[in-house]
Amino acid sequence: MAARCPYFAVEESSRGIRSGESPAAALRRILATPGAHQAPCCYDALGARLVERAGFQIGFMGGFCVSAARLGLPDVGLISYGEMIDQGCLINEAVSIPVIGDGDNGYGNSMNIKRTIKGYINAGFAGIMLEDQVAPKACGHTEGRKVISREEAIMHIKAAVDARKESGSDIVIVARSDARQAISLDEALWRVKAFADAGADVLFIDALASVEEMKAFCAVAPEVPKMANMLEGGGKTPILSPAELAEIGFRLAVYPLSLVGVSMRAMQDALVAIKDGGVPPPSILPSFQEIKDTLGFNRYYKEEKQYQVDK
Repeated sequence: MAARCPYFAVEESSRGIRSGESPAAALRRILATPGAHQAPCCYDALGARLVERAGFQIGFMGGFCVSAARLGLPDVGLISYGEMIDQGCLINEAVSIPVIGDGDNGYGNSMNIKRTIKGYINAGFAGIMLEDQVAPKACGHTEGRKVISREEAIMHIKAAVDARKESGSDIVIVARSDARQAISLDEALWRVKAFADAGADVLFIDALASVEEMKAFCAVAPEVPKMANMLEGGGKTPILSPAELAEIGFRLAVYPLSLVGVSMRAMQDALVAIKDGGVPPPSILPSFQEIKDTLGFNRYYKEEKQYQVDK
């Protein structure tokens, strides 16, 4: 697939998507390098740009935070395929780093999954995460998770691989299992091995409950990169440093709540300050100039001058 085209011209950088490189090719290149690569979860274009400006090589559009920000609702399967595609297009237009999109459970059966894969490719995603939950799905660290059968779960990954081939794309397929919560660790380990055999590029078991479980996961299909979910503030999985994750065998680490969580707290604090008759203090409110710099005002004005017509 062709390289993505963000609004502002991309400066050549080894950290982002290189000239002529597809988003998926950039993601594969990064994942092939040593270490556990961090991917903070964003929910809109501004957050994605901040992730890039902070120096991260990979972004992740999480369903939890998109549902929270776009709908003001919990991650319980209420957000739709069309809303996620729309959000993804805006995010991918804003940055020049590869972004993985949360594809939930594919929004239906195997035929729906094929459409989802092709839609995420067209939206500019470098990768897509697909899970084996039943509909309606929900956050993997909440109670009451249920998964589809082994056979159907494997067929979903096969459908995703077929859709990728039909599209002539190299989008990275992240296969997730929620069977650790729904059934057992052994069942989850069996499933991710089967997902790898079906053609998944990255494996992920959500809600692993100990370092020992994380090590057992990384021992399965060792040639396939593993993803860790560092759910902040009280998730089931131990929070480890990138170095610790890399030592265990992880290649990718996502942080689903940091940006949406601190945004919620900052907005609440700002509203309290306004209600008390003032404005937020400089410690939490950037200057107007800083805001303009982040959004690209100065870059826009500089480029605009190239096209001014003398009157």
